Amino acid sequence: MYQWLKRLLGDAGQPETPAPAVAETPPQEDAGDVADAADMTVNGTTAEPAAAPAYQQKERIDTAFADWLFGAWRDGHADADSGAAEARVLEALNAIARSQHSGADLMRRMPGVVPQLLQSLRSETFSGADIARKISSDVVMVAEVIRLANSSALASGQPVASVQNAVLVIGQEGLRQLVTSVAFRPIIDLNAGPHTRRIAPRIWDHSERCAHLCRKLAPEFGVEPLDAFLAGLVQNAGLMVSLGMMDRNARDGERLGSTAFTARLAPAARLVASGIAKEWRFPDAVSQALTEQVAVRKGAAMSAMGRLLAQAEYLCKVKILAEQGKVSAQEEGLFDGLSASVQACYPGIVKTSGNYQ
Repeated sequence: MYQWLKRLLGDAGQPETPAPAVAETPPQEDAGDVADAADMTVNGTTAEPAAAPAYQQKERIDTAFADWLFGAWRDGHADADSGAAEARVLEALNAIARSQHSGADLMRRMPGVVPQLLQSLRSETFSGADIARKISSDVVMVAEVIRLANSSALASGQPVASVQNAVLVIGQEGLRQLVTSVAFRPIIDLNAGPHTRRIAPRIWDHSERCAHLCRKLAPEFGVEPLDAFLAGLVQNAGLMVSLGMMDRNARDGERLGSTAFTARLAPAARLVASGIAKEWRFPDAVSQALTEQVAVRKGAAMSAMGRLLAQAEYLCKVKILAEQGKVSAQEEGLFDGLSASVQACYPGIVKTSGNYQ
């Protein structure tokens, strides 16, 4: 999958930035143990920490973001201890994080046709007709391809009605959009439980924004842009998995999302996301960066990819919270620890798709 994405999403005509060598992702531990780690190492040596928000500053934004995600379900009991349902979710998520089972099969996406499509596109001489046939077997992808093609062909006034013509019309850039908007976007099942319906679109919005920001900032951090994009995109996969668990474990209208629960949920979800990245054969740098986010403490050392992801996901959370009126972008110290070039990206972090309440 990764090699195909590297070719499809790579900037045509642009030389690729060599990815720095990184060590294998450390063995997954219990989320609580990993969260207490003081530092990380790369290639056996301690990496120098880059400029980044102070731990207390990041923790405050993380808490505010969790409040926004889960606030509707706290029902005035944000500070209460985790209930039995929350304990069951955490136990299940930590079990996945500790095991060889990544949790990828608990994601509603990718659709069944995507592995076949990826296999066809591995070849430099792939067949457009073959791609069209495979796309035609997935109704969601058919709808998206037709929509993109008609959007591209709007000026001509000639509607595109077939997948074959749509593939020709949208071309390489259209296929790039197809990958980002369909192949990796979780399908929000309208028949799913309330946690998934309300929270999943918010989580995916953060993931998309972060992915695009990571890719934009990748050269500054000396990492491969596609790797950075994938790190941002997959970072919340564990949270997506946890939402289904929350819906299944909530009983008699029980609401999950206490402060104690979300504080323990975040590191466990990151480790599950790291496992999913490995199962999807993303580069080691991606899964390592995700694991490193669990050990963030003031002065903790991370790989270049880990530092990039930490800054990008922080900035995207700030932007979303500011849009929702939860923080003010003029707040003193909000951008401390971020480089000038990272801060300069703030105005361009915009919502890319969908709506949420």
